Amino acid sequence: MSASDDLYAPSAETTDGRVFTVSGQDWDEIVSGLADNEGVEERVVVNMGPQHPSTHGVLRLILEIDGETVTEARCGIGYLHTGIEKNMEFRTWVQGVTFCTRMDYLAPLFNETAYCLGVERLLDIEDQIPEKANVMRVLLMELNRLSSHLVAIATGGMEIGALTVMTIGFRERELVLDLFELITGLRMNHAFIRPGGVAQDLPPGALEEIRGFIALMKKRLPEYAALCNANPIFKGRLEGVGHLELDGCLALGITGPPLRATGYGWDIRKTEPYCGYEEYDFDVQTWDTADSYGRFRVRLNEMWESLKIVEQAADRLAGLEGAPVMVADKKIAWPSQLSIGSDGMGNSLDHIKHIMGDSMEALIHHFKLVTEGFRVPPGQAYVPVEAPRGELGAHVVSDGGTRPFRAHFRDPSFTNLQGTSVMSEGGQVADVIVAIASIDPVMGGVDR
Repeated sequence: MSASDDLYAPSAETTDGRVFTVSGQDWDEIVSGLADNEGVEERVVVNMGPQHPSTHGVLRLILEIDGETVTEARCGIGYLHTGIEKNMEFRTWVQGVTFCTRMDYLAPLFNETAYCLGVERLLDIEDQIPEKANVMRVLLMELNRLSSHLVAIATGGMEIGALTVMTIGFRERELVLDLFELITGLRMNHAFIRPGGVAQDLPPGALEEIRGFIALMKKRLPEYAALCNANPIFKGRLEGVGHLELDGCLALGITGPPLRATGYGWDIRKTEPYCGYEEYDFDVQTWDTADSYGRFRVRLNEMWESLKIVEQAADRLAGLEGAPVMVADKKIAWPSQLSIGSDGMGNSLDHIKHIMGDSMEALIHHFKLVTEGFRVPPGQAYVPVEAPRGELGAHVVSDGGTRPFRAHFRDPSFTNLQGTSVMSEGGQVADVIVAIASIDPVMGGVDR
């Protein structure tokens, strides 16, 4: 049976004109194929992907080109779709954290925070979150911003041949992931930030490790500036590439470093503070070139600001020894005051002894809280946070039950990816990768 007879795979014209499938041969061979049709206008449509062109995930780019110039660029998404938002409707409010942390997997702690802030707004307990929990959230988010920007700069450098930038970027990221493993038990997908606070207190020795990391990063970050800032080859590949002015960013809803690279200092940590960010001393970083080089410089400068915030958060935590990290309401709070068991899993023996031997009520309550979950009053809330790629918002809806009626996320990668066409069209094929890298999209967030 031919394809045209197959009801489930009908043939379809997806493009006008001839389409060339490029499979590794010289570009001259492709162009020479057009020489036979002199005087006839031809379009060459190139499928770039599905692959990883600096996108931390699978993206397909459909490029229409004239010689080496891109005349039209379109994105094809959906290759990583996980159904996370739909899955969250079938889990308790706390279990939802385990799902949403996997969306933008380079910024899991921001996913968790946005979602938990939304749940806390519905529960009307925003002013009951312990100070230490908020400080720990800020500490973890800024460490996460550092690790995310390091990957953005590393992979962006790798795509243009700056392999040293790639190797040192991942070298520093490993240090951040080591801290995450120490504090949360996992390098990624932590599910550590919970409605009402955080899963557990800092382990012994964590503050010393954080301070050691801060001291080391103050020595390491200047290496990026030395390698890239005034490097004529690096600047030549980035300056003027992926140009998008402020009015274009506003029209498309683009946020984060691409917006701040136009000179507009929009940062939710300053404009709509959350988790106590108004109490920290830091500056919103901007640049004025509205191109890929400006976005690189914004990210580099933001890493210094994140380091300042981490240092302030560590100082605050030093004065909060023994303070609670979970809301006091036992109808909401999962056990967090006691450390996990010696095997690194489950609750500590002290807690098990209490609920299993001392108090039948505690055992029943623990069982219901974990299996059934707490109820959230009917309503809806939208809470945005400033993630590494821009505004990450969680829209949570409750019907009064123990599970979300709806959970939807405004992921900055999804919105910012709209800029691909504007940034790429009119430029060279080689510059498409630079433009995409400057957006820094994570497809796990796009295809959630």
